[in-house]
Amino acid sequence: MRIGTMLGADGTGATLDDVIGTARRVEAAGLDSIWLANIFSFDAITTLALVGRETERIRVGTAVTPTYPRHPTAIAQQALTTQAACNGRFTLGIGLSHQIVIETMLGLSYSRRAAHMREYLSVLMPLVRGETVRFSGEEYSVRGVTMDVRGSEGMDVVVAALGPAMLKVAGELADGTNTWMVGPRTMEEHVVKRLTAAADAAGRPAPKVVGGFPLVLTNRPDEAKAKIAESLTIYGQLPSYRAMLDREGVQGPADLAIAGDENLVRGEIKRLEDAGVTDFNAAIMDVEAGAYDRTLEFLASLKG
Repeated sequence: MRIGTMLGADGTGATLDDVIGTARRVEAAGLDSIWLANIFSFDAITTLALVGRETERIRVGTAVTPTYPRHPTAIAQQALTTQAACNGRFTLGIGLSHQIVIETMLGLSYSRRAAHMREYLSVLMPLVRGETVRFSGEEYSVRGVTMDVRGSEGMDVVVAALGPAMLKVAGELADGTNTWMVGPRTMEEHVVKRLTAAADAAGRPAPKVVGGFPLVLTNRPDEAKAKIAESLTIYGQLPSYRAMLDREGVQGPADLAIAGDENLVRGEIKRLEDAGVTDFNAAIMDVEAGAYDRTLEFLASLKG
């Protein structure tokens, strides 16, 4: 299992230089990947193009870029450019976002969600493979478009898929999923099971399962979880994440956080690997003095 880290899940502010500096540090520590949330701050795809030029080995990916505000041809062009800038180390993570963002804040329709993603991928995936797109649907009609972006070959696309319909679409058309607020039991019995079945039925390779989790190495887990609960409150209120928390049988985001000593953290990561997670994505929660440094160091030791 590959081990990486995620930036921006708690909305913590940072400069562009801060993000690039953190990516360099994560790469130097020996982790496999760094993922960037696409909130109302730096554009994640563009930022990772810069990160890719300033690093040498580490893989980078979006977690995740919303589809509704961007035409699939536009996101394909931007993502393929970033893939070229990263010398083949970029993964495009896309998702629907949430009704409060798409409808209330942006004034777009949030209906036909799974159908929207199916059409979106029907345009996007041929483009990232260098093929010519000819597609006509209810939302998109694209005829004769090809992207010629040299050095962008082999880019993966993963979808933030949580519900059954979205997992089916992701398994059939994309390269995997990128999850957040999914517990270990739900990961194994719901996400991995449904995603893998859909990929198998479509004759596609085994999908990537990128599992994002709040994590901190600490000797005061109760205090850490109280602070995590405060900083991640919004995720327990958004319907798609709330459904996953309810499925897992937990009250809120802090109940999914991996917070404890070395044995606990190691055991929980192994549990997720056994559940089918291929890429563990740690949102390191800097909730106490030295928490980020020692957690990153410990994650790096797991790669040894």
